[in-house]
Amino acid sequence: MSERRPVHKVFTSRKGGVSEGAYASFNLADRVGDDPAHVKANRERLAQVLGLEASRFVWMEQIHSPTVTVVEGPSEDPIAATDAVVTTQRGLALCVLVADCVPVLLSDHEAGVIAAVHAGRMGARNGILRNTIEKMVELGARPHAIHVLMGPAASGERYEVPRDLASDVETHLPGSRSTTAKGTPGLDIRSGLLRQCLSKGVTAVDADPRCTIEDEDFFSYRREGTTGRQAGVIWLD
Repeated sequence: MSERRPVHKVFTSRKGGVSEGAYASFNLADRVGDDPAHVKANRERLAQVLGLEASRFVWMEQIHSPTVTVVEGPSEDPIAATDAVVTTQRGLALCVLVADCVPVLLSDHEAGVIAAVHAGRMGARNGILRNTIEKMVELGARPHAIHVLMGPAASGERYEVPRDLASDVETHLPGSRSTTAKGTPGLDIRSGLLRQCLSKGVTAVDADPRCTIEDEDFFSYRREGTTGRQAGVIWLD
């Protein structure tokens, strides 16, 4: 019999759900224009596949802020005006929704502290990941013991932005400026977040290299405009 894992980290794709049209098919966001019944069915399917109760999932009202919220238990409503949630509670599934932004899942399973982070351009620029690591440390996590997993997101080769914007983000999130495949200014937010992790003493960092703009297995706001959201989910056993 295999040993139980102390922490689980999962990223979804756009496949495997019941949503239709621009939201086909596994859209997990309830505020992007999809049929609420389809979103509910998709979330119930996610819970079933992961072996958790749907009531144990914690969702966020993501606003591209640097705000981190500690959660102590389930919530019927999304956690208001926050872009990262942290908990020490077991069996509580923290969720982040994305469609090009970087979903980041963090854990120190020995200390029993986990977090889910929505690292969009503005949130990343303004320190959402740094603030999350600091909050985890306040709750007992140790930087050298934190593992970070970044999910599929817009890549530096595809995420084209104006030169002034690239320079501004680079100033606040060093390592994020890139050159796109077209030779234009771009942003690689995952690269900037990696450097920020290292600056905080967090060295165990993994990243899914897939680009949501390029890979049609994922929802992409920059590619499609009206579209759904995939999720990152983390929980402690």
